[in-house]
Amino acid sequence: MSGTLNKVMLIGHLGDEVKIHYFEGGNCIARFPLATNETYTNRQTGEKVTTTDWHNIVVRNKAAEICEKYLSKGDKVYVEGRLKNRQWQGEDGNMRYTTEVHVQDFTFLSTKKEGMDGGQTSSAPMHDEPARSTGPAAPVNDTEEDDDLPF
Repeated sequence: MSGTLNKVMLIGHLGDEVKIHYFEGGNCIARFPLATNETYTNRQTGEKVTTTDWHNIVVRNKAAEICEKYLSKGDKVYVEGRLKNRQWQGEDGNMRYTTEVHVQDFTFLSTKKEGMDGGQTSSAPMHDEPARSTGPAAPVNDTEEDDDLPF
C-alpha cells in the first residue's frame, strides 16, 4: 500500500454540552469532549480499575447543528473521523497544542430525545458536501449482549 491512513473510531459519552459557533456565510462548527473508558483488574490488588481518556471532538456545518439539537452531556455516541493537530498562542504568550477528532460520520447511541421518541437513534454522515441526516432509525435492541458486537 503506497498511501497513508488517518482514521479514528470512538464510542463514548459526552463530557459536556455541545458548544456551537457560527461564522459569516452560514457555516458553523461544534465542539464537545468525549470520554472513553477502559476497565481492568489490578493483578496485585484484585480491584477493578477504570481509566478515562478525553477526546476533543469537532463537527462542522449541518452535522454540527444536528449534534447540538440531539446530544447532551452524558449521551453515548459513536464518532468516526480524522485526527488533526492544532496550535495557537495563548494569552500568556506560550504556544498551546491540541489534538482533535474531526468527525466525518457519527451515530447517536443514546440521546436526550430518547425518552420522548421511544429510544430511537439517529445517524448522519459528514462529507465535504452538505451533511444529510438519515433521520430516526429503527429502535435499538437493548437485549443483545456485548458478545454479539461485530468488533
